[in-house]
Amino acid sequence: MEHKAGFVNIVGNPNVGKSTLMNQLVGERISIATFKAQTTRHRIMGIVNTPEMQIVFSDTPGVLKPNYKLQESMLAFSESALQDADVLLYVTDVVENPEKNMDFLEKVQKMDTPIILLINKIDELSGESGKSGDSRLGDIVTKWHSLLPKAEILPISAKNKFGVDMLLKRIQELLPENPAYFDKDQLTDKPARFFVSEIIREKILLYYDKEIPYAVEVRVERFKETEKLIHINAVIYVERESQKGIIIGHQGVALKKVSTEARKALEKFFDKTVYLETFVKVDKDWRSSQKELDSFGYNPE
Repeated sequence: MEHKAGFVNIVGNPNVGKSTLMNQLVGERISIATFKAQTTRHRIMGIVNTPEMQIVFSDTPGVLKPNYKLQESMLAFSESALQDADVLLYVTDVVENPEKNMDFLEKVQKMDTPIILLINKIDELSGESGKSGDSRLGDIVTKWHSLLPKAEILPISAKNKFGVDMLLKRIQELLPENPAYFDKDQLTDKPARFFVSEIIREKILLYYDKEIPYAVEVRVERFKETEKLIHINAVIYVERESQKGIIIGHQGVALKKVSTEARKALEKFFDKTVYLETFVKVDKDWRSSQKELDSFGYNPE
């Protein structure tokens, strides 16, 4: 049997469950999955290997009209996923307006790549206005079929793993014959430092309200690993002094809580004892500086 390998790229609007789906498909917690929109900022690869096959999944930021340079970079990651996909997974859900972000959808419509349209969160469907859940799902399928007539449509619940095995089987059928692109023991294309930053950022997303999480970036300045211990120094960057005060909290209580939760998650992720030190610095308008964005890895090239 020939070996199959290919890039399966996950795209869609914010908060439709792309990261949750990615984690279910890969079987590891690769992408941050929280209830807040714009959680994923990079294009993150998760690799599934068997002796006969290698699937390289890519989770991408939610598609949105950019208001500043960071969001321009996020959109570029999403659009780059249209260029190199062997199979495209377009994720929507049962409440989203299908005609949201038509500019991006029109680019998807022009693709010759196999497209699987995933209607996520079907566990949230319930009858309303006298319609059953099945009837509402039928209406959603009909609307999407008119917008993406070439796409296969599959209802799923990523959270409950409903339809995920069926999706994986269909992806395997669609993959082209290729040698492996990555080593067979590789789980992702990202280095350990990247996941440290993402895990700390996830805890900030969960713990702080309003604009704070979106004004935050994390840089790992030290990652020293021994057989039993990982020593990490991380800097949390914000845009204003007032934000720095909120992150630290009264007598440092807020920062201590975030650091403790991040350390616990990192120990679970790396399966080692972690010593984590966190610092907070102000970097005015880092979201609008191309030089700063490049230094944080927001370069889709």
